Amino acid sequence: MVMGEMTQEVQLAIIGGGPGGYAAAFRAADLGLDVMIISDDERLGGVCLLRGCIPSKSLLHVSNLLYDARHARDIGLAFGEPEIDLDQVRGFKDKVVDKLTSGLMYIADKRGVQVVKGRASFEDSETLRLQGADLAHVKFEHCIVATGSRPIALPGTEFRRNGRIMDSTGALDLSDVPDRLLVVGGGYVGLEMGSVYAALGSKVTVVEMLDRLIAQADEDLARPLVRRIEQIFEAVYTSTKVAEMEEDDEGVEVTFEGEVEKTERFDRVLVSVGRRPNSNDLGLENTKVEVSERGFIQVDDRQRTADERIFAIGDVVGGVMLAHKAMYEGRIAAEVLAGEPSAFDARAIPAVVYTDPALAWAGLTENEAREQGREIEVTRFPWTASGRALTMDAPEGMTKLITDPESGLVLGYGVVGREAGEMISEGVLAIEMGAVAEDVAMAIHPHPTLAETQGEVAELFLGSATHLLPQKKRK
Repeated sequence: MVMGEMTQEVQLAIIGGGPGGYAAAFRAADLGLDVMIISDDERLGGVCLLRGCIPSKSLLHVSNLLYDARHARDIGLAFGEPEIDLDQVRGFKDKVVDKLTSGLMYIADKRGVQVVKGRASFEDSETLRLQGADLAHVKFEHCIVATGSRPIALPGTEFRRNGRIMDSTGALDLSDVPDRLLVVGGGYVGLEMGSVYAALGSKVTVVEMLDRLIAQADEDLARPLVRRIEQIFEAVYTSTKVAEMEEDDEGVEVTFEGEVEKTERFDRVLVSVGRRPNSNDLGLENTKVEVSERGFIQVDDRQRTADERIFAIGDVVGGVMLAHKAMYEGRIAAEVLAGEPSAFDARAIPAVVYTDPALAWAGLTENEAREQGREIEVTRFPWTASGRALTMDAPEGMTKLITDPESGLVLGYGVVGREAGEMISEGVLAIEMGAVAEDVAMAIHPHPTLAETQGEVAELFLGSATHLLPQKKRK
């Protein structure tokens, strides 16, 4: 490696080692490009793997096991109250992360992708300045910005290491199990982490300024999850906002305004009200890259910025802030750079909430169709009619199909219940392929499975499902 103030030249420099960054790097390397990833972390994975998606899903697995153990008596299995070893739980989470990051570093090495720890900023449209690295400058033919996003703090507050007001990273550290936890924000992260802490023994309150939880999803899909949240959380405050928070050594005093007007004291507060792009301090003003008022880098459908040498992907370009969307964009950017005919043309980006019951949807939602004034037909298959759901003692689920009423074209899919995240991919494939409901109905689904409900909801649209009485007649 070139040391000191010397400059290293590469074909493709990628700023950020998260899912978008490493997906772009690996695809570009496979296409024959000389690639360097520059990351703040020594390990690849970014927020998703190191401080987000993967550790949170590890803890959700633990919370689901606790829930199942406590409710096994309903089907004739009696256990004592589970004993929780926080050190071992943390160790399990960290072991999963370590294994995956080690795998990524191995893959990077075998693909010939150079990984440099440091903070990069643009000196101009072909030069990066590195801080905290042995290497001082990188000259590139092209660069992909994949710097991701960070949590938004409430006005007048800040996230401090070991502080009582936490972001998702602080919550995942699992330093203790607070007696009373407030979750600010009723979206993905808030409900997932709130469920973890509730299972571990915290009395959890969630506050949401909108009139319902998980407002991104259609209300009928969210309803079974909301019912569960109301059972396992101490309180749910909707149409309510946090007016003031005062933190001291013992806890946090919180004043609420809106539908709920009162002041309460909590041991810890988790703030999960959204994320902002990491586009500042990159030296973008030294390039031709255009940035929106909210800090998002502007790109076209090939991930190209206004600067011909610079591309951008993932959370930093806006849209839905999901790892799989960033990975998709990363592969597109790499292929465009290699001269391949590639562009962002996905019809459906699946969303998953990994609670119990889980919630997933893709494509057009009922809410979006209503806003667009678009005519749709909605068909629902309740899991009370699913043999597999009943054998799992999970009848609260539902599979939902949104179609064009005349052609039967599949426009949207939704699932709530156990394994919803594993099921949504069939809906994504149907939407991407331009399938009609009959295509889904004619595909043989194994019996008994939860996936079978996807075939049955399509049959129901056509007029007759095996395990439900007909709801309409088709010509």
